[in-house]
Amino acid sequence: MKYNVISYLIGEGFRNIFKNKKSTFSALTTMCLCMLVFGIFFIISENINNIMTTIEDAQGMKVFFKPDVDEEKIQTYGSLIEQIEGINQVKYESKEYALNTLKEDYQGVLDGLEFNQMEAAYKVTLSDLSKNEEIQEKITNIVGDDLSEITSSNQAISTLLGISKGVRIFTLGLLIILVTIALVIIGNTIKLTVHARRKEISIMKYVGATNSFIRWPFIVEGIIIGVVAALITIVIIGFVYNALVPKLLENDIIKELEISFVAFSDMFNLMMFVNLALGIGIGVLGSVRSMKKYLEV
Repeated sequence: MKYNVISYLIGEGFRNIFKNKKSTFSALTTMCLCMLVFGIFFIISENINNIMTTIEDAQGMKVFFKPDVDEEKIQTYGSLIEQIEGINQVKYESKEYALNTLKEDYQGVLDGLEFNQMEAAYKVTLSDLSKNEEIQEKITNIVGDDLSEITSSNQAISTLLGISKGVRIFTLGLLIILVTIALVIIGNTIKLTVHARRKEISIMKYVGATNSFIRWPFIVEGIIIGVVAALITIVIIGFVYNALVPKLLENDIIKELEISFVAFSDMFNLMMFVNLALGIGIGVLGSVRSMKKYLEV
């Protein structure tokens, strides 16, 4: 395409927007609302993933050995446990360490407790929480009769995994619904524009204009609406998120749980890419579908 043809098609796309202000505003508002809802759940999903990663770094299990198991044997077990897939770190806690910890927690109460009564342990953190029960079973098989017990927050881990999976599925389903709604709205907007210019389109076809030449101004219109909606949405979400997060971090429960939130700047590039892809994709698809009827005539 020559430069003057391209500039004409882009110019026509912009003119279409201003010729149909009401329908354009309706389409823009709908797309913004759809992207806002999706953006909210996108941020929730990202923060849940971040929390899950934090928990994976800190959460795990403790493997306790019976008091009569000797040090050398415990070290051998430690080497075998480290080789299990899905384990992030294995930290040894000796009997002496366990005794001192108890004495610090219960000052004066446990002074008569003897060293040999304590149980050595390994604190095991996981790289994948979903393998928690599988890893416990493997450790049990490795240690056998020398195992005293394994402590782990199985119920809490299962709940967190369930929440994380549920949010991901819900976000995906919501995206499909919102994209469908936006496609219908954008399509109707373009249809109104096309219907108003149906005579002009017929004349253009009679004088030899190709379908592509007729279609492009409407595609440009759809792209512009999509890009503007994406930019407006990013600004709104960014402003609200940055204002809300500092207040949430002041909450006593959040502080106690040591929950951290993902910085908006860390999500910005991905969110911008997703929003622009959605906006441009919906705009193009809506335009092409709306033009099909008139270009087949």
